[in-house]
Amino acid sequence: MPNKIAVEAMELTKKFGAFTAVDRVSFQVPEGEIFGFLGPNGAGKTTVIRMLCGLLMPTSGTGRVAGFDIRTQPERVKEHIGYMSQRFSLYQDLTVRENLDFYASIYQVPPQEKPQRIAELIAMANLTGWERELAANLSGGWKQRLALGCAIVHKPPILFLDEPTAGVDPTSRRHFWDMIYTLAGQGTTVFVTTHYMDEAEHCNTVGLMHASKLIALGTPDELKRLRWAEEELLEVECSSPIEAVDVVAKVPGVRDAALYGVLLHVGVDSAESAAPRLAAVLSERGIAVQRVERVIPSLEDVFVSLIAAQNSG
Repeated sequence: MPNKIAVEAMELTKKFGAFTAVDRVSFQVPEGEIFGFLGPNGAGKTTVIRMLCGLLMPTSGTGRVAGFDIRTQPERVKEHIGYMSQRFSLYQDLTVRENLDFYASIYQVPPQEKPQRIAELIAMANLTGWERELAANLSGGWKQRLALGCAIVHKPPILFLDEPTAGVDPTSRRHFWDMIYTLAGQGTTVFVTTHYMDEAEHCNTVGLMHASKLIALGTPDELKRLRWAEEELLEVECSSPIEAVDVVAKVPGVRDAALYGVLLHVGVDSAESAAPRLAAVLSERGIAVQRVERVIPSLEDVFVSLIAAQNSG
């Protein structure tokens, strides 16, 4: 039996004067899934989250969260969610335990349940031994783990996380995502925005926002198959990748080209015929080529190519 729908957006639209921040966005998130929301800054991701959390009224369209209408029942929505914004407000002059105790009171966790719940969250966030440390003295990654603990202190069935790992070091990001996987494994529905493609790869479903619209939706594998069904991907290692990207973009049979670290990723009609052609053209321009080989597209390749297609269209 398919899971019930935890979050649903239906033609969700938000305008600020003449500016359309979100344009007719629709999707569904089943219970217990991790839904990854991708897109460049200004694409509309945060505005979508704020509408779904009952913090911002849609201009048109609607949505349902935990079975409640975001337009007519925003307060009921808030009772059933945890929300961690990009700038979640920990109280810097309170300790780890005091922050958790404060948010437990705000979320009306029964007094007899608070000690055990706070102990569980301290252990989950790997903050054992730091209970009496002021939040101001914690590193960025530890603050994020504490902030997540505060957001879920009341055991919400649905959790909204808006770029929770932005600016956090890789080790702390991994620890934070271990917490997310644990929550999802316990049945919590997680809706998370991120700029990190490795994080998006591990989401059940990914939605890609661009210029206020949802331009792609599916599992990571589905998006890769959809985008690369009629196109193959070559990876090029050469001496001058910045110069090379402009050169290869003009070669017949090339659909798109982008920098991929110090490499190039080039979408082509046929890898077999394009590979020697690319090597020859680059060599003619004095650019030394170490290798040209076909690779399996990553989600980052999907992201870059879809955005490029939207911009060129």
